[in-house]
Amino acid sequence: MGTMPAWLEAIILGLIQGLTEFIPISSSGHLVIAQYLFGGGGDHLFLEFINIGTMLALLVFFRKKIWKILVDITKNRNYRLARNILITALPAGVAGFLLAGFIEETPFFTSAVVVVFTLAIVGVVMVVLEKLPKLSPMKDGEKLPWWRALIIGGAQVLALIPGTSRSGSTIIAGRFMGLSAAEAAEYSFLASLPIMAGVTLKVLLTDSDYLMSHFGTLALANFFAFASGLLAVGFLMKFLSKHSLAVFGWYRIGLALVLATILLVQ
Repeated sequence: MGTMPAWLEAIILGLIQGLTEFIPISSSGHLVIAQYLFGGGGDHLFLEFINIGTMLALLVFFRKKIWKILVDITKNRNYRLARNILITALPAGVAGFLLAGFIEETPFFTSAVVVVFTLAIVGVVMVVLEKLPKLSPMKDGEKLPWWRALIIGGAQVLALIPGTSRSGSTIIAGRFMGLSAAEAAEYSFLASLPIMAGVTLKVLLTDSDYLMSHFGTLALANFFAFASGLLAVGFLMKFLSKHSLAVFGWYRIGLALVLATILLVQ
């Protein structure tokens, strides 16, 4: 994994994954930066496996909402929110499936330079977001027309680029589609579950040997990803009920400047 002890790097990567998967400052961007600074080679399988911890954090945090969706489907024959979630998840799921090999083999998707630009660009959008025009207000994700759900799904595809932030791109798109910041965040997290489940199933089926050979460090990283992720999603939901994304935008811009300076002096 890197030059420091494997267990320590696993803890750090787990914490970064958990904290930045949900707070819209880019988990992939921070993980690329961390591995770059550690001197690691960008182990994409390790990063895919520690998605398990953050997926479990979402399932625990939104367990009541998920149960309500299931009840709506089975008892009330209300499929609208489930339909919208699947529509939003579809573009990123298809793109990830078709482009997985290309992404794994292309240096662009582990480039610290790319992270600098995407951190800054999305950061600027977050800072000015509330001043930009938006579509008519929607109460929640269930009320979204299917085409608005699809547009949010298109934004989720951008998260394949490191530094963009899956939660950031979908929350921004949700705001443009008429959701409040808090509702956009909740919808973003629910729509990420099918993607996370698909990635988890894929790596479990195709890379079980990797899991067995790295089981200790993966278990450690996932534990810290789960714990920090649970805290992060709770914090963000509470924060966005009263505030905008601007503070995260300024953070991203500042981090991009720091990383650019590091890259220039090396």
